[in-house]
Amino acid sequence: MEALTNRAKQVSHKEMTLGEKFYLPAIIKGLKITFQHIFKKTVTINYPEVKREISPVYRGLHVLKRDDLGRENCTACGLCAVACPAEAITMDAAERKRGEEHLYREEKYAAKYEINMLRCIFCGLCEEACPKDAIYLTDRILPSNYSRDKFIFGKDLLVEKMDARIDVSLRKKKKDDNSIL
Repeated sequence: MEALTNRAKQVSHKEMTLGEKFYLPAIIKGLKITFQHIFKKTVTINYPEVKREISPVYRGLHVLKRDDLGRENCTACGLCAVACPAEAITMDAAERKRGEEHLYREEKYAAKYEINMLRCIFCGLCEEACPKDAIYLTDRILPSNYSRDKFIFGKDLLVEKMDARIDVSLRKKKKDDNSIL
């Protein structure tokens, strides 16, 4: 039989010494490693008090953007749902009614827009596929929860509030720079 690797070692069956029977060399070696690490600088971050700097290309929670007049940008074209490799986005389109011009930009809008955050892989393909600049991934971290149904984000959680606009100018600039190529 031929060996698969050249790292094979011959096993020896020599008798253990008294120090080896008490595992003293192993204990001393372990204490040496412990004392080396005691005096090193800690890498632990005390999270609620100290927050780690987030990379500028980090892709976190989704947001459905509004225009300057407060109307939703999404026209329910479905390109984001088609582009999503995890099939995490579902939507239902509806026609805008008379008197709703201040709510929706186009005649068609997303009556239901949901993202299953447990299924989402935060790849950003939905952001790239959107022709209306309606969906962006922000630098916000997904909150934890104990039940699975709390991770299906609807329009109530995704559409940005007018009094709390989310700045996506860095992501928008990156998207515009990539479209030039």
